[in-house]
Amino acid sequence: MNFIKQTGFYQLFANIGVTWGNLVMIAVSFLLLYLAIKKKFEPLLLIGIAFGMLLTNLPGAGMYNGQLWTDFMTEGSEFYHDYGRILAEGGLLDYLYIGVKTCIYPCLIFIGIGAMTDFSPLISNPKSLLLGAAAQIGIFATFIGSIALGFGQNAAASIGIIGGADGPTAIYTTSILAPELLGPIAVAAYSYMALVPVIQPPIMKLLTTKKERQIVMKPLRSVSKTEKIIFPIAVTVFVALLVPSAAPLVGCLMLGNLWKESGVAERLCKTAQNELMNIVTIFLGISVGATATASTFLQTNRDTVINIGGNEITLLRLPTIEIIVMGIVAFGVATACGVLFAKFMNLFTKNKMNPLIGSAGVSAVPMAARVSQTVGQKENPSNFLLMHAMGPNVAGVIGSAIAAGVLIALFG
Repeated sequence: MNFIKQTGFYQLFANIGVTWGNLVMIAVSFLLLYLAIKKKFEPLLLIGIAFGMLLTNLPGAGMYNGQLWTDFMTEGSEFYHDYGRILAEGGLLDYLYIGVKTCIYPCLIFIGIGAMTDFSPLISNPKSLLLGAAAQIGIFATFIGSIALGFGQNAAASIGIIGGADGPTAIYTTSILAPELLGPIAVAAYSYMALVPVIQPPIMKLLTTKKERQIVMKPLRSVSKTEKIIFPIAVTVFVALLVPSAAPLVGCLMLGNLWKESGVAERLCKTAQNELMNIVTIFLGISVGATATASTFLQTNRDTVINIGGNEITLLRLPTIEIIVMGIVAFGVATACGVLFAKFMNLFTKNKMNPLIGSAGVSAVPMAARVSQTVGQKENPSNFLLMHAMGPNVAGVIGSAIAAGVLIALFG
């Protein structure tokens, strides 16, 4: 009987009033696994997130202990910032989550991204940096909208960063500002990144005319090796001095890129692109998924409102659903701002740019740039926008990291 009472089956069904949430979250994990494997929605990370969600909601496994982290993050608690207790009493996923809490994993991911990124289109056409910046308006617009919905400043900032379409940046920001929301925000961020080809084209077509979508842009100039080497160094210095809180992300991004462009660290560059990225992706996915416990993912808020007749009605709100909704708002606004700002720039430039490349200002590299290419070629088969779109696309990576740094500086 003692053995039976220790099994997960007994704990699951003996107290179904408490564990029903675990069953719901296990079902959600199955859904995410289906989307990742069958529909190929960001499978490299979403499989890990979904499986981490499954592991953390299996009763009795003890792989992730949310109460330990609640005590760890609560000021006034005797265990506040006590990693020793985590190491002594935690499970496997608690140990892996330390890499998220200390922001190690997102920064290592950025080293790999930098090693795989070519900044030549941005260097060749510096104006595209403005398009990447314009797309970040979606972050701050969603922040304001989330505040209006009743979220706190830290939570609203974390929700807004979904609009940057950059999973590691969303995880980095949320782990600092609102770690209790890490699960739903990570799921929303990576789901919408996978849905870029579905979400963006209708917005792009709505905001542009057929004539604008047919604009053919002049070829980009070639960029020298010296420019490519100086760029990551200059960006690191400038951003670190402007927004010091963004230095970890931008610095790691530019370090990876410097290894790539220097031509003298090929072994390190390949390691960052492959082994390092793969290992950290495994740890990041599982540990982020572990935070999606029933107590956090299915948490409800009660808001009391008074109707016209003077009667009070208590409404139940599910923050997770609101986060998912605001996430797609953030993504849509970011896309629209990039396209509209490209049209605005055309009012003052002689050589017109195709406004479709503005949508690539979100930092889903290189998927957003490919969407610009695909939509543009449907209107003009001889048009090649991919390299032009890569300019605002990689600018969006830098822009989202800076936006995250600004939010952390204000509310961290």
